[in-house]
Amino acid sequence: MPASTPLLFIGGSIREASFNKKLARLAAQFAEDDGVSATFVDLADYPMPIYDGDFEAEHGPPDNAHKLKALMQAHLGIFLASPEYNAGVSPLLKNALDWVSRVRDDGEASLEVYKTRVFVLAAASPGGFGGMRGLMMLRQILANGLSALVLPDQLVIPQANKAFDDAGKLVDSGQAEKLRDLVQELARAAKVLHGEG
Repeated sequence: MPASTPLLFIGGSIREASFNKKLARLAAQFAEDDGVSATFVDLADYPMPIYDGDFEAEHGPPDNAHKLKALMQAHLGIFLASPEYNAGVSPLLKNALDWVSRVRDDGEASLEVYKTRVFVLAAASPGGFGGMRGLMMLRQILANGLSALVLPDQLVIPQANKAFDDAGKLVDSGQAEKLRDLVQELARAAKVLHGEG
């Protein structure tokens, strides 16, 4: 696949040893192995306050919301790996998505950065569900709340505390192959959406 289909990979946790950061990094590596331009984003580098309408009215969206949105605009497809918190989505990731939704350039339609990108979802969790319940909520937020195109295929990695080796690779070759397939599907969909396919 040509490198003209840049993909963005985001882990929905700032914990250093996060399974979802490992998953997003590995997915980005798979993209690069296939000749696709890939950028990994650590949300720890984009700290933002909890969304507050009064804060926004006084200060506008924080600088890091503008920077994260610019990164999203520079990529045609976005891979999101989110942990599951109490059967829901990562608050960190939800907050980042909310703030980016409030950044609008002159003449830009509402939620344009979401409506013009392809998203794919994945999760890794120590539990038996593998983060599935959190992805259900994340899909609803993206598709219903932000009008984003979210691919139907997704990947969950249960027992994530045993799923990765010391190098950050998936121990199970079947899971690794499914992840590679998901990244390739995202790249193909991004190309088609942007008229390159």
